[in-house]
Amino acid sequence: MHDTVIRGGTIVDGTGAPAFVGDVAIDHGIITAVGGKAGPARRDVNAAGRLVTPGWVDVHTHYDGQATWDSQLAPSSWHGATTILMGNCGVGFAPVRPAHHQALIDLMEGVEDIPGIALAEGLKWDWQSFPEYLDALERLPRTIDVGTQVAHHPLRVFVMGDRAIQREMATAEDVAEMARLTEEAIRAGAFGFTTSRTDQHKTLAGELVPGRYAEHEELIAIGDALGRAGRGTFGMLSDFDDEAAEFGWLNTILERNKLPLWFLLTDRSYDPQRWRRLMDGVRDARARGLPMSAQVAGRPVGLILGLTTSLNPFALREGFAALAGLSPAEQLARLRDPAVKREILNQEASPRLVDVLPPLSRQIATRWDRMYVLGDPPNYEPPPERSIAAMAAVAGQTPEEFCYDYLTGGDGGRMLYFPVTNYVHGDLDVVHEMVTDPHTVLGLSDGGAHCGVICDASLNSFMLTHWVRDRPRDRLPLEFAIKRQTSETADFFGFHDRGRLAPGKKADINVIDFEGLRLHHPYMVYDLPAGGRRLIQKVDGYDMTMVSGTPVFEKGEATGAMPGKLVRAGR
Repeated sequence: MHDTVIRGGTIVDGTGAPAFVGDVAIDHGIITAVGGKAGPARRDVNAAGRLVTPGWVDVHTHYDGQATWDSQLAPSSWHGATTILMGNCGVGFAPVRPAHHQALIDLMEGVEDIPGIALAEGLKWDWQSFPEYLDALERLPRTIDVGTQVAHHPLRVFVMGDRAIQREMATAEDVAEMARLTEEAIRAGAFGFTTSRTDQHKTLAGELVPGRYAEHEELIAIGDALGRAGRGTFGMLSDFDDEAAEFGWLNTILERNKLPLWFLLTDRSYDPQRWRRLMDGVRDARARGLPMSAQVAGRPVGLILGLTTSLNPFALREGFAALAGLSPAEQLARLRDPAVKREILNQEASPRLVDVLPPLSRQIATRWDRMYVLGDPPNYEPPPERSIAAMAAVAGQTPEEFCYDYLTGGDGGRMLYFPVTNYVHGDLDVVHEMVTDPHTVLGLSDGGAHCGVICDASLNSFMLTHWVRDRPRDRLPLEFAIKRQTSETADFFGFHDRGRLAPGKKADINVIDFEGLRLHHPYMVYDLPAGGRRLIQKVDGYDMTMVSGTPVFEKGEATGAMPGKLVRAGR
């Protein structure tokens, strides 16, 4: 008598092998049989006409704070993720001294747009060292599994204090201590180390992050700490200001330690050949037997723009800014006043506001050709004729007036889409190239981050809806798309007990109504601690998500079960 048998589903086992019909048997949280006809069970799950897949292993999230108070970690868990990995982009909350609590909150809010008021209210800070942070994560019952990595910026601040915040050069003693603490964290269960070396990451005050200009020797020493521990990945985001120099120290880490190394890769419109040059660097390393990869996204890194989001096309106009303190309902009522509309549309961007908002805001206020109606279901590969500029021309309106009327129509929850990277001339062909390259790993869902302007935690679902089912051309094979977000991500980061439907593997499983899979329009909620806001996105089509053989969602509803755990690397 099995505990559970999922019967008659189309099994896509996560290895890339062709799909087949059969049963999956589960006992004591472990898969015990795959294929054929299983014997009787205490619970039968009818999966006829459904896909049966491993749970998604989402390796690029930012739930570092939220995971200390929130058991469910939605929306990632709604979208079939059964394991998530935090500690990305060099930001996190451990190790930490009490004097720097606020500095790390400000850093996370500035880099990842997670409301500081929510972090200040939600974080209990019942840790200082990284092992103590893991213990804190382990104490909370949870729906899905979590793992984390050592983040460079809090590590640097812990060791160097205000000297790190001022981006001073580390002394030999500082470097040795950072390396020691990294090794300690890896041995305690961290899955790797991450850093960021980009001007895109700044604090709320506009200061660059502590590790932006860290010396190569500092990073190599931390890489050596991973080597001494004998496991862990080294990850980073870089502007690659000097591409040869960056690849030089990356290759040095690989030559000395032979552990997986990755960097984030997106297309940049101002240098369309940049990503191909960087992939050439990856291929050169691979040709020499060095395990370098690029982590890529499955769709554009795109901003969601609406009346309640952090950015919108009218945010730089004084008339709109004056309404910022109102509730969403009060704001919408005022914006629908014809006099207020005339006032805002007649205004130019305010120099006062231009100076305090990010440079990208200036493009959002003027590039009507790069803004698109998102729609419901949302369209993440919009054709040029869906731009605000094109639709306004058809309607015989100015782009400003068309956009204003659209955003203030309906219930006020309409959104625009502003692709920043990975979208070229109206298509995602560049994403197709990246995702199908054998030297890339799929990531960058950013679950838990960019709460006021991005909602990409649905990336795993999008891989199936868009790339496998709905795209008119160049669709990805189902088995390939599932492998990319299960066994490949699990293997790369060292989650060796999951990512495949095979006897002996952990029973993290999705049962999916493939034809009924549908992404909903993102919307804003105010459910973080202290009323902090975040964009969320629901999905139809997940009949069941199981963690360790226990259903945690059925037909989109949480069951209340909490089988999720902190996963420690090497355990």
